[in-house]
Amino acid sequence: MLKLPVAPDRVEDCHLTGTPIIAPKKPSFNRIAYAAAHVVADPFGSNAPRDEAAIDWDTTLKFRHHLWAHGFQVAEAMDTSQRGMGLGWDQARELIRRGIAEARTVAGAGLASGAGTDHLPASASQTLEQIVGAYEHQVEFIEDHGGRVIMMASRALAATAKSADDYAHVYGRILSQCAEPVILHWLGDMFDPALGGYWGAEDFETTAATVTRIIEDNRTRVDGIKISLLDEKKEIELRAKLPSGVKMYTGDDFNYPGLIEGDGKRYSDALLGIFDPIAPAASAALTALAQGDTATYHRLLAPTVPLSRKIFEAPTQYYKSGVVFLAWLNGFQPHFTMVGGQQSSRAIGHYADIFRLADKAGLLRDPDLAVHRMKALCTVNGIEQD
Repeated sequence: MLKLPVAPDRVEDCHLTGTPIIAPKKPSFNRIAYAAAHVVADPFGSNAPRDEAAIDWDTTLKFRHHLWAHGFQVAEAMDTSQRGMGLGWDQARELIRRGIAEARTVAGAGLASGAGTDHLPASASQTLEQIVGAYEHQVEFIEDHGGRVIMMASRALAATAKSADDYAHVYGRILSQCAEPVILHWLGDMFDPALGGYWGAEDFETTAATVTRIIEDNRTRVDGIKISLLDEKKEIELRAKLPSGVKMYTGDDFNYPGLIEGDGKRYSDALLGIFDPIAPAASAALTALAQGDTATYHRLLAPTVPLSRKIFEAPTQYYKSGVVFLAWLNGFQPHFTMVGGQQSSRAIGHYADIFRLADKAGLLRDPDLAVHRMKALCTVNGIEQD
């Protein structure tokens, strides 16, 4: 019997009730769906907080095949890969190179990679021209390897820019050079506190106007924008302002079912970190949506929302630990070690809640294995098992 904590000083027996979801063998979507994928650490390497990340490349790439098989495109080397939280540019560059090459081995596999400025020294002040040069360096690397670009939000730009015009200058310079239309990436400060005041203001109306202006000025260079603000009203408001042909990619891990379905006039495509752990349910749901079966779509996704809200609860930037935890429970990797030691960023009670919610959502694909591994985690956290 599995015993899980329910309070700091109390445990209770956990009885599994969920039935593992079986994803469709031939998924077919009428929405573009990117899954931001995690990286698998090498458990024999040094992954202490200040060490260079040690990656298990084979297992990391094998997980991308799991996502492609479920119908998803892969958003590579993004924040879900612990970019800026343990994964430096040297490792991200290798991840991108390997990911692009691996995608070529799978018919129809889509992959786009994050270009940022994270190789700039974090402790030094930067000029706008240095930031432009940093973006150019990473964009050039991705495009030289035949990849598509996601233009990530930049901590250096957030710290350096003095106005909305500074953002327009940097984005205009980069977008004008890109070989193919780019996905812009607006990450809220709940995901990264260093991105507070991005686009040159704190209030949404002003920032939305800046974003819209940048997109309109570069509309042939922008495929779409992914926003992660965890506020569906803001996403819907910005979605309505986008120029024709420019996509909204929801990054709202709290409200994705309704945003993806849409309101009858507009809908959001998706670029979500939560698709990594809920791939079977999301694949089945998106296939149902494409078939016009909205009841099944919502039935499958509804129980994933409490799970996602738990994984992404504040402090939100530590959501990666829940993503990797579920990959371990489900047998996609043999250990629960993370780059930068980030598995320690959440408490055992948090992981116990994720376990229960994943069971309810049908997302423990091998219940016996999941229970076995959860018992092991509880034991090393001082919760003895029978």
